[in-house]
Amino acid sequence: MECCIVSALWYFIPLYLLIHLLFFVRGDSDFTLMWASLVGHRPENKLKGLVVWVTGASSGIGEELAYQLAKCGSRLILSARREDELKRVKRHCLEHSDLQDEDILVLPLDLMERMSHEEKTKTAIQYFGHIDILINNGGRSQRSLFLEASIDVYQALMELNFLGTVSITKQVLPYMTQRGIGSIVTVSSVAGLAGVPLATGYSASKHALQGFFNSLRTELSEYPKVFISTVCPGPVQSQIVHNAFTDELNKPVAVPGDQEYKMPTSRCVHLMLVGIANGVQEMWIAQQPFLLFNYAWQYTPTFAWFLTKMLGRKRVRNFKAGLVGVHDNVCFFVL
Repeated sequence: MECCIVSALWYFIPLYLLIHLLFFVRGDSDFTLMWASLVGHRPENKLKGLVVWVTGASSGIGEELAYQLAKCGSRLILSARREDELKRVKRHCLEHSDLQDEDILVLPLDLMERMSHEEKTKTAIQYFGHIDILINNGGRSQRSLFLEASIDVYQALMELNFLGTVSITKQVLPYMTQRGIGSIVTVSSVAGLAGVPLATGYSASKHALQGFFNSLRTELSEYPKVFISTVCPGPVQSQIVHNAFTDELNKPVAVPGDQEYKMPTSRCVHLMLVGIANGVQEMWIAQQPFLLFNYAWQYTPTFAWFLTKMLGRKRVRNFKAGLVGVHDNVCFFVL
């Protein structure tokens, strides 16, 4: 009997590892999220009827979140600075879903204006009665060298990406703990897990978010139905590079670069919703070889540092030569 068990394990374990390897080679998410997408709950079943507040909803990942959540039947609060763009997103949601006009609240919001966040939250609560899910998606990236960038750029990145997100969370979370249920989902980045050249301030703000929400998750252990999740996307097709900070606050990016090789926004958002529906606490969403790089940082940091130095040096040289954007597709360090 024991011999049979050993023989079975001898064949089963290599097969199990081979299956995981094949999934990994073809995968675009971490193993937990990958299995959730295969055998877990469907977003359209778990998210239907829930009230979801999405910040940064006027473009990119936030806009696509609105569209897919609307198709799932979620009621929406759409926030960003540009009210006209939010209204455009709302119209698209209504045209391509079964939602009614009253199911979507357009709520203009500036993450930098923290004094307004309490009032905005009260408006959302008064309209729907509660908030089931807050998706912190608002923020901006960076494309500049530390030695050349103004300190004002770093202050703006921390104010927007970190403190703005913490401020909205601070206002929404008490309502969730009072009800004993709710979800806070924050879009971080692979730059929140590893260092990224030309994005020192952006990476710092995302590292800050990772540390904050990992710590907050443990503080909320007495509220088992209040869920904290972070999302770490790799390169995704969006406007984040077009809107990135450079070496001065109001200086635009000269060459945004090619978007074709990046993950489609629709795929990234679908995986995010799968993770939310299945309670995944941290999601890595990236195509190869970016996903491999995430695992290298996690499990083989010495090797990851070797890659960082080699590819980072090349990226900095390209940037100084005015080639970043043209040759972004040959480097790991693209956001």
